Amino acid sequence: MGFLGHDASNLKVLDCLLRLFVIPLSVASIWLSVSNQQDNSSYGRIEFSNISGLKYMVGISAASGGYALLTAISLWVRSLVTKAWFFFLSDQIVAYLMVTSLAALTEILYLAYNGDQKVTWSEACSSYGKFCSRLKLVLVLHSITFCCFLVLAVISAYRLFSRFQPPLVPSKENEEENETRK
Repeated sequence: MGFLGHDASNLKVLDCLLRLFVIPLSVASIWLSVSNQQDNSSYGRIEFSNISGLKYMVGISAASGGYALLTAISLWVRSLVTKAWFFFLSDQIVAYLMVTSLAALTEILYLAYNGDQKVTWSEACSSYGKFCSRLKLVLVLHSITFCCFLVLAVISAYRLFSRFQPPLVPSKENEEENETRK
């Protein structure tokens, strides 16, 4: 089993710990996003509900946190999901959803700091500094969560595909035999 050793329980513990680690990160990023608001006397109030990309990120964070909790529980309760392919597929899906929500959040921050001159959007962070600072913290938390899901996707892929034997590579003797038969 290579670098993981022969004890699969270490991998199971790492898997479970990563899933449990994701939960507070998801909750923190949701709380920081939902409670993020700032008033400006010149431009008015900006809050979470004004930006659809933040709503999407919060939805993905909530789904990934709930998924992490359910799968952490199911790792230790045999009668729940015991199929390695289920973990593989669902971990892949959650990791890809995390990529899309991370991209949306990054784009929001980019536009908030730089604006878009072609469509006459000015940058907003000079007027809403506190709002942007909290969004940067959300970006960091969400990035860490994504990294955890990326590792979880690799672990579930390893757990699934390590059950199969590698394909046989024909030796030179077999290749020569096959060519002489032709």
